[in-house]
Amino acid sequence: MITQVDTAKSTDRRKVRYHSIDELLAEIDRIVAADKAGKLRCSGNWTAGQTLGHLAAWIDFGWDGYPMQVPWFIRLIVRRKVGHYVRDGLPAGVRIPRAPDGTYGTDVLPTDEGAARLRKALQRLKNGEPARYDSPAFGRVSEEDRIALALRHAELHLGFLHP
Repeated sequence: MITQVDTAKSTDRRKVRYHSIDELLAEIDRIVAADKAGKLRCSGNWTAGQTLGHLAAWIDFGWDGYPMQVPWFIRLIVRRKVGHYVRDGLPAGVRIPRAPDGTYGTDVLPTDEGAARLRKALQRLKNGEPARYDSPAFGRVSEEDRIALALRHAELHLGFLHP
């Protein structure tokens, strides 16, 4: 039986901060290299491939559509916190009600495949391709904030991967 980590309370997490998509791309390379060398340690509940694929899925939802809707009262609260999240990061341990496993985009993938999906999604973001769908939680955000939120999301999850 696998013990689930309470990610909201876990202290076995790296403190990371990405200032650009290029920094995040370099981190993906380090994670893939560590995994291939057998030196990658995961301290969360997901594999490296799952984590990378999850990040890619949430970036791609802006073009492909989001798999859920958010109740109006949650949107009201969350939209007021966009600036806080962009500046200080996203909270750990948040679960989306009625979502399988508490979120979406958690397919089990090999690390290389998750990395390839994330690189492709980040390239779309980097190229400035306008999103077709607003975030169901944050609503319409600037391209700058969309990139910053993707970087904060990556910080949240990649902190559980130790290359």
